[in-house]
Amino acid sequence: MKNWSATIASLIGCIVLCPLATRADIPEVQAKSAYDFCRSIGANSAIALRGETLDKTIECAKYVGIKWFRSGIEGSPSVKDLIELHKKTGARFSWSPGSGGSDLQKLLSTARELSAAGALLAFEGPNEPNNWGVTYNGKKGGGNESWLPVAELQRDLYAAVKADPILKTTPVWGISECGAETDNVGLQYLKIPQGADTVLPAGTAFSDYANVHNYIYHGNSPNVEDNKTWHSADPGPKCKVDGLFGEYGITWGKHYKGYSEQQLQTLPRVTTETGTTIDGKVTEDVHARNILTLYLDQFTRGWSYTGLYLLRDRVDEGGNQQFGLYKPDYTPRKAAVYLHNLTSILADKAPARKKVSAKIQIDNEPETMHHLLLQKSTGEVYLVLWNEQVHGSTRTTVHFRNKLTRAMIYDPTIGTEPIVVVENVNVLTVNLTDHPVIIQL
Repeated sequence: MKNWSATIASLIGCIVLCPLATRADIPEVQAKSAYDFCRSIGANSAIALRGETLDKTIECAKYVGIKWFRSGIEGSPSVKDLIELHKKTGARFSWSPGSGGSDLQKLLSTARELSAAGALLAFEGPNEPNNWGVTYNGKKGGGNESWLPVAELQRDLYAAVKADPILKTTPVWGISECGAETDNVGLQYLKIPQGADTVLPAGTAFSDYANVHNYIYHGNSPNVEDNKTWHSADPGPKCKVDGLFGEYGITWGKHYKGYSEQQLQTLPRVTTETGTTIDGKVTEDVHARNILTLYLDQFTRGWSYTGLYLLRDRVDEGGNQQFGLYKPDYTPRKAAVYLHNLTSILADKAPARKKVSAKIQIDNEPETMHHLLLQKSTGEVYLVLWNEQVHGSTRTTVHFRNKLTRAMIYDPTIGTEPIVVVENVNVLTVNLTDHPVIIQL
């Protein structure tokens, strides 16, 4: 397909072919692993509890491409069910004492079963002690009380994992909402550094990764707006939602000092809850497009894993909250369909054996537009371009130093098949609105 008219091009995704050109100044862009990107995609789910069923969870995980689930001993889920889910989908689990839990012995014993089956991804500290609190060694903490019991629980969890001959290589993620600590116990650090004025001493280790609940919409950022998910993934102080800076930079509760802005840029980090409910101006379509760009933004901005809240709407707390990729009857929302398309296009079964790069120059890339170069283990390379522009569109030109003998362009809001196939070009002009376009080079 070599000679598309402008009218036809607009109908098939606003991809316009340009004549061959030579640009000697085109920079080299390093590709990241498509396998790693797909493995970063996770979700919160009760798996086979709270009205959810194992068979349906397996079906949903296969369709959407969920590669890890946030779980733990809260509610006593069946480890056998989780291992079955892993066998059928390859998905693994972060493993936590949950909301208010503190039973480390049970946590580790069940984790060993998961680890033996290859289903254990990481440990996670207690969930949101600001809301649920904990009782550890007979002392109540979290909420508005001292957070010393929370810190001691997380310290002991980390030490127990690292001392266990089976579990010692498993990463430990921190607690969520450490920015709410009332006293400066030091949870804003992975390991308390020398010179920190904290209750627990320097050298106290809590985790290998920071853990954040950076929901897209927040009291400080309640509106549908440009770069919504890009800003929520920002590791610095520009983040208006409950982000990394407010948890591990300067805590949002009592403003205790943590890492510097520069240190936060490279701090190992995960998100175990994020997303948005469908309500008002956040329509089902906005929700779906937000989730596509959310996963891309998180990975691009350095988050190793991102857990969406929620796989399926909760039906046992406050009614139908409409967070889910699926409705309560397991009807897929647009977000499930779009995410299925994205993960199907980029699916990879193994890490790439060696890193590759491509010489690419993107003209007219405003602050709402972003890109990611991904490489599959098969050698295929994909350029993902996305815009986070609520109104209008941006027309941008992509220059390739080497001629593309054949390239395929995909739109995950349309399907899993190419919308355009091009040949013998090294310039493409793309009109982007509010979602990703994928170019297989």
